[in-house]
Amino acid sequence: MAKTKIEKIASIEEEIKQLENKKKRLIQEQKEQERKDRTSRLCKRMGFIEKLLPGTIPLTEEQFKTFVEQTIATEHSRRILDGLTARNAATAPTQGAETAARGNTQPAAKATQTAQEDSADGSAAQG
Repeated sequence: MAKTKIEKIASIEEEIKQLENKKKRLIQEQKEQERKDRTSRLCKRMGFIEKLLPGTIPLTEEQFKTFVEQTIATEHSRRILDGLTARNAATAPTQGAETAARGNTQPAAKATQTAQEDSADGSAAQG
């Protein structure tokens, strides 16, 4: 039995609602996975810092922030980081679509641009 146009429209509208809900679920799952990945990354990296520098464990948040600003967040450290991220950007095409699919290509591209700017003014040659 043939559907009337009104029934077809209602069917299509129901399908649209289902697809919109599916899209919302997928976006929510993606955000949840990104949060899990970030939490895992933060725990691993902070654990590594505490392993290398156990003296940082009893520091207050403010003291730790000061320590990081005065030791890690230096121009020398930034040049090293820029060099590492530039190297990652150069090897990214061979790593496949996995990294790009997770959206991790932008920081490397930004670092490459920063490294190129440093090279232009000669400051990267010092690192």
